[in-house]
Amino acid sequence: MAEPRPARPDEAATLRALVRAAYAVYVPRLGREPAPMTDDYAVRIAAGQAWILEEDGTPVGALILEDQPDGLLLYNIAVAPAAQGQGVGRRLLAFTEAEARRRGYGLLRLYTNEKMVENVAMYPRRGFTETHRGAEAGHRRVHFEKRL
Repeated sequence: MAEPRPARPDEAATLRALVRAAYAVYVPRLGREPAPMTDDYAVRIAAGQAWILEEDGTPVGALILEDQPDGLLLYNIAVAPAAQGQGVGRRLLAFTEAEARRRGYGLLRLYTNEKMVENVAMYPRRGFTETHRGAEAGHRRVHFEKRL
C-alpha cells in the first residue's frame, strides 16, 4: 500500500484540482469556497508542505503539513471524491501522525469549518480533542489537537 510522497513542482495543478473536487460539496453549505480551494499549491510545494497519495498512478489524496514551533499543523487533508469511503482519509491521518513523530513533535493540530459537521464529528473519533472555536479570515473554525 502506497504512502503519501512529497508533491513535485509540476504537480501544483494536480493538487489544486484534487482539493477543489474534494471540497466542492461544501461550497453551497458555506456560501463560499473553503480556504483550501483558494490556496497557492505551487508555493506549498516549494515550501515542502505538500504531499500526494497515489493509487495506481492516480492521485487520491493530498496533505498540506505546516511545521509550527510546538507541533505539526495539518492545514489541509483532501480525498478525491472517487476515493472517499475507502479508508484514504484514515491512511492520510495515520501518515500525518507518523510524520509529526518523525519530525520530533508530540502534538498534531488541525482545524475545520464548523459547518463541515462531518469533520467536526469525525476528528474526536480519531483521537483529537476540540480546543476552541473562533472566527478567522471570515470562516468559523473548530480547532483540534492530538497529543502523540
